[in-house]
Amino acid sequence: FFFFSIRSNSVNQARPAVQTSTSWNAPIIWEGMFDPNLFDQKHIGEKSSVALTVFAVGRYLDAYLKTFLISAEQHFMLGLPVTYYVFTDLPDKVPNITLASHRKIKVIQVGKHTRWQDISMMRMKTISEAIQSEIRHRFHYVFCFDVDQEFKGRFGSEALGDSVALLHAHYYKLPKAQFTYDRNPKSKAFMETGDFYYHAAIFGGTWQNVKHLVDACYLAIMEDEINHVEALWHDESHLNKYFWIHKPSRLLSPEYCWDQNFNYSLVANKGKNSAHVLKS
Repeated sequence: FFFFSIRSNSVNQARPAVQTSTSWNAPIIWEGMFDPNLFDQKHIGEKSSVALTVFAVGRYLDAYLKTFLISAEQHFMLGLPVTYYVFTDLPDKVPNITLASHRKIKVIQVGKHTRWQDISMMRMKTISEAIQSEIRHRFHYVFCFDVDQEFKGRFGSEALGDSVALLHAHYYKLPKAQFTYDRNPKSKAFMETGDFYYHAAIFGGTWQNVKHLVDACYLAIMEDEINHVEALWHDESHLNKYFWIHKPSRLLSPEYCWDQNFNYSLVANKGKNSAHVLKS
């Protein structure tokens, strides 16, 4: 359902300086393009529900998880049933957070890896297993987040779609020649070119599409491992390859994950306070 048509006459006026759709007609979601109440009414009426997955392993739990969860309760999919699936090697240390009604935390213990690269890559398999065993029976949508982020503004039902990718803030204004795709032909993540550069810090969609994504990425990662290859940016390289082949149906603008050390005006001509999520 495409609510932007309701405000089509004002979209370009609201954000004339940015690209608002792709060559395959997928919307790129920017602040000011949509009426949040319309999206919320639609998804509440459809009884949409969301599973959020986040990994908090080792020092990342103490450093980031509490802030992530508290800020998510203030801004993420308000009014919809949400369960936070927290994957951690330290389940006893997961903080107790006050949750709104129809919102829960489920803690799942995972093994500890010595390298963050292994953690980021193996999350694909872990997410797939959680979808298969539980999430698919209870939720329409899945969103996968890095834990070192803090919600600063609405991250609502306008972000829900069949297959959702996030534009990487650091690459949004750069020419494609500077995108850091994996250029190694030996890797399954190899790309000569692409549409955009996507950020693996946030991705989502229906549980069916997210499972297809993480399964494809995991199989590619394992094939690389057999061939003694490691993609340049690990799971993010494989995610970019996946979205090049399987075009996302909805793209989130860089506002949905902003690096607080980056000059916001370079991309959006708006202040940093417009960011929905800040990345540490």
